[in-house]
Amino acid sequence: MIRQADLDALPVREALPALVSALDAHGTAVLCAPPGTGKTTLVPLVLAGLVGGGPRRKVIVAEPRRIAARAAARRMAWLLGEPVGGSVGFTVRGERVAGPGTVVEVVTTGVLLQRLQRDQELAGGSPAGGGGRVDVVMLDECHERHLDADTVAAFLLDVRETLRPELRLVAASATTDAAGWARLLGHAPVVEAAGVSYPVETVWAPPARPVRPPHGMRVDPAQLAHVASVVRRALAERSGDVLCFLPGVGEIARVAGQLGGVEAEVLQLHGRAPAAVQDAALSARPHRRVILSTAVAESSLTVPGVRVVVDSGLAREPRVDHARGLGALATVRASRAAGRQRAGRAGREAPGAVYRCWPEAEDGRLSAFPSPEIRIADLAQFALQAACWGDPDASGLALLDPPPAGAMAAAREVLVAVGAVDPAGRVTARGQRMARLGLHPRMARALLDGSAALGPRRAAEIVALLSEEPPREYGDDLAAAWRRARAGGDGYAARWRAEAKRLERAAGAAETGASPRTPSGAAPAVQPARRLRAGSGQSPVSGRGGVGEEALSDDAAGLVAALAFPERVAKAKGEGAFLMASGTAAELGEGSGLRSAPWVAVAVADRGPHSASARVRLAAVIDEDTARAAARHLLASGEEVRWEDGDLVARSVERLGAIELAARPLRNPDPDLVRAALLDGLRGEGLGLLRWSPDAQMLRARLGFLHRTLGGDWPDVQDDDALLDRADDWLEPELSRARRRADLGRIDAGQALNRLLPWATGEAARLDELAPERIEVPSGSRIRVDYSAEHGHGQPVLAVKLQELFGLAETPKVAGVPVLVHLLSPAGRPAAVTADLASFWRGGYRAVRAELRGRYPKHPWPEDPAAAEPTRHTNARLRRQQ
Repeated sequence: MIRQADLDALPVREALPALVSALDAHGTAVLCAPPGTGKTTLVPLVLAGLVGGGPRRKVIVAEPRRIAARAAARRMAWLLGEPVGGSVGFTVRGERVAGPGTVVEVVTTGVLLQRLQRDQELAGGSPAGGGGRVDVVMLDECHERHLDADTVAAFLLDVRETLRPELRLVAASATTDAAGWARLLGHAPVVEAAGVSYPVETVWAPPARPVRPPHGMRVDPAQLAHVASVVRRALAERSGDVLCFLPGVGEIARVAGQLGGVEAEVLQLHGRAPAAVQDAALSARPHRRVILSTAVAESSLTVPGVRVVVDSGLAREPRVDHARGLGALATVRASRAAGRQRAGRAGREAPGAVYRCWPEAEDGRLSAFPSPEIRIADLAQFALQAACWGDPDASGLALLDPPPAGAMAAAREVLVAVGAVDPAGRVTARGQRMARLGLHPRMARALLDGSAALGPRRAAEIVALLSEEPPREYGDDLAAAWRRARAGGDGYAARWRAEAKRLERAAGAAETGASPRTPSGAAPAVQPARRLRAGSGQSPVSGRGGVGEEALSDDAAGLVAALAFPERVAKAKGEGAFLMASGTAAELGEGSGLRSAPWVAVAVADRGPHSASARVRLAAVIDEDTARAAARHLLASGEEVRWEDGDLVARSVERLGAIELAARPLRNPDPDLVRAALLDGLRGEGLGLLRWSPDAQMLRARLGFLHRTLGGDWPDVQDDDALLDRADDWLEPELSRARRRADLGRIDAGQALNRLLPWATGEAARLDELAPERIEVPSGSRIRVDYSAEHGHGQPVLAVKLQELFGLAETPKVAGVPVLVHLLSPAGRPAAVTADLASFWRGGYRAVRAELRGRYPKHPWPEDPAAAEPTRHTNARLRRQQ
């Protein structure tokens, strides 16, 4: 029996006429409804005609999380007075409760994405398609901007435009960017529902002392201790159940451990929690509860009895280091939209309060919405879905945010490497099979190729371990974690077994009728396959010195991990230190049983922003044959000629990515490679590697002066990079004959520089005229000019004894530029500097004469230097000459 009173109590009912009218007129609509209004439950029932008397339609509701999909279906079925699987059903990964009479089906966005790839029109002609042609799709909680949800929206809009214009779309959320979604849905009407919102008091509860900000996955223990203390405070100050938001499962467990002795039942709610725990959290209880939850409780779920929310202010977002092939979750500050959603949980049934564990002054600096996953996540799976859809670069998809070009390029490299797409980005038959598995392409490759080598069961079990990282207490040895999961009775082991069975079935279905051949670069590891004999599990194996199940597990785990992450196969560089094929250094923790392994396949690793090495969290032992086979696309061999440790090194090298496998000296390396390496040496260590005589240095300075002064045909020779860019013009043929550092030292730089003079225009012949090496002064001496810019600030410098310039009224010039005259004492020490001799004789000379004539009485110091005889000699010698 329909629970009409409960349906009538849902505030969203007031917005339903406007929503129905909008869909009738436009086919699309954006629904903004506060938490608790019934948008997730009443709206689908009305659109399906199950309540309200409208026409009967097939409705799909897409939720971002499995727990929300199950809960929404159960709530709708309860409102109809039916069991789940009747008029209302749900489908999530690995579980489907629906039947021929199901009119409203709640699915995860991942399930809907797979369904669209199989059945673009959503005709529902098969059980996998849900049974019955779909009339309406409602994208719930679209504000969360999960990548699957954005992709589903883009595909559905494409379907509406090209195949089914009558298909109706609703984007629904409490805190979405309504204007953005309205534009995306073709300027769809925005329908707002004013919910019955109970007041929620905000209590600011920042830590008394500063805590370290989150770093990667790490949260300061002091922050978690503070959150636990705020929960205790809320229990003491308020009535009702307490819902506490934390970023992840690990933080939930740590806070739960600090709440021992509280007078309430402590429940841990997250996507990995057993169904019984999830049901306990989502059902009313007569006793008081503290529910520690991840973001799964932010939206779509009503947690009955909650009057208080404690918000840690933290959330998890995906991050990926494309250059190093490392992806992980990162702890970040939650957005203001997430904060509103969380706070709203406290006011769903009655007035409540939210305790926010950060200062009020920081609230305005938080981001408005969560970061769209398409901007920050690994896009390999998205790129494969787009390729299967027929749009490899996703340029034709209607997306709120376009995928970053760099992330798409990295994704394309991964897909080509695993054989999912061809170099042009077009999906292959193998890629189609991989996409149907509903796994990340890396995992799909590991499952398909691992099944060929080990058998579907073993491959599926290991891939299930890789798909959901085992708890930290399982250790960092993947093979040991596999054995523990097989023997374990904990919640993780139960979920692992269910997922492994699903993957085993999926692997069999994906390979049905498929060719056993796999693309180049994506082939299974042949040698390990021979050793493991298709995964019988009973045959002796070679490898780590053992036979039977344990040795088999070690080899099999390593093979599958290497197939999933070929860029992370790693060779030992010392005790516990490894170099991955991607070029990233990796380290195992102290006490790890893998530290002495010669090779490992790294399944999970993270790297801090200031760390030189990645820290390995999960890995398996492999051998070189397995590494070569799994990462075949990274194998390369050839001549390597480079400048290293101050000289030329030429070798024939075989590499697996960045890992050197073998090397031998090259007797006759490629001359072009030699020349390029020598130029690298000159760029790195400077042109001082050449032989620079004083005349060569002088020529370089003279040419530099003319370039600065006259420009035109006079080349820039002062800048090393500019000279090396013109190596063909001045260093040949000497450079082509060089084979090592010593050969560079024999190249006469001055002779080589002469080739850069402007011979073609005839200006080269004027070099001595425009920039003479020496200038003759009145005494008859020929004084060398210093053209180095650092001495004269750009002006040539003439350093000459003062007495040698008697009678010279005008300052000498070169290329029209007055030289900077350094007037020296008889001892050769600077006495004065001037660029205007006439002015110096009139004024400055008298001060110099007064200071130096007593110190140097043997030299002439006439009162009138303009009329005096210039000389290099003393007074006595002058008299003898006279």
